[in-house]
Amino acid sequence: MNNPERLIKKIGAGTASWEDFSNFLNSDYNLKPFFKLANTIRTSNFGNQIKVYIPDKRFPAVSVTGSKCALQCEHCNEKYLDGMKHATTSKKLENFLLNLAKNEGVGALISGGCEEDGSVPLLGFLDVIKKVKDQTNLIINTHTGLLNEETASKLADTKVDIVSLDINIDEEIIKEIYHLDKGIGDYKKTIGLLKKYDLNIVPHICIGLYYGRLHKELDSIKFIKEIIGNPSLIVLIALIPPVSPEEKRKKFSTPDPIDIAKIILVLRFLFPKTELSLGCMRPRGPLKIEVEQRAVLAGVNRIEIPSKDTLKWAKKEYPGIKFEFYSACCAIPERFEKFAESFKKDISRYSNI
Repeated sequence: MNNPERLIKKIGAGTASWEDFSNFLNSDYNLKPFFKLANTIRTSNFGNQIKVYIPDKRFPAVSVTGSKCALQCEHCNEKYLDGMKHATTSKKLENFLLNLAKNEGVGALISGGCEEDGSVPLLGFLDVIKKVKDQTNLIINTHTGLLNEETASKLADTKVDIVSLDINIDEEIIKEIYHLDKGIGDYKKTIGLLKKYDLNIVPHICIGLYYGRLHKELDSIKFIKEIIGNPSLIVLIALIPPVSPEEKRKKFSTPDPIDIAKIILVLRFLFPKTELSLGCMRPRGPLKIEVEQRAVLAGVNRIEIPSKDTLKWAKKEYPGIKFEFYSACCAIPERFEKFAESFKKDISRYSNI
């Protein structure tokens, strides 16, 4: 299909096929009419507002493996773990979280590097997480990676609030980027276990993870639609190319903001009542504002740590738009928003927008 008006009509009628969306991703269409439709869908379901998330000290990310990861992924190579708080024993994690709760903490992301099987080794920390959930109001988000039934069962017993799960239904990414000897069946098994134990799955899609180019992201979207259904929230992140060593840097390019917008558009059209968030992992530097603005045009209603200039632009682009600020990660369920509302001191960077 090379007729944008016809495609827009099909999308509006809910009759667009996966082939239609594949053709759209490979097209050079003017995106303005698609942005217009995305805005109509967004405002119809979520109003003229954008939710802004600023985790900072009130919602830190914690690594239970310190800076260590067995996979040594091509795009990360442990660099993201260095920026997290490190709590490598259950006692350290307990002390950190209880102290956080006493000091205006909202919650925490519990994550870490992966084992060779693609799992984050959370099992030895789940008793502490359960204790913290029982004793505090902290919102707990977990990165589990692939998991087995024992971990899924015990994770459910902790009553964690969120399981953030990266969805990559791309054998080449799994093997070449993640260095993981697993397949699509392993992701299906993990999701099956999370659903069995009624855990709140927040799917994450990393755009451009295949060396900065679009590559089977549509398969991941289809997987979410067919296996998970219609989640309340999907988080979109985008590759930040590695800066070293030189041989890795040469393999990667920065994802095109237009490609990022196209993936978000497809999600907005396929999941009209699902909240879409632009997460914290995304290109910085000169492309930062362009990525953010195109994401808003494409229909996100949540964004983590946006540029002040992006919010100023949004006020001009969408007269009457409202911003709601939360001191939390952008994956929190809507029911926790009241608890996560930002103090004025948390959002001083956004004064005078």
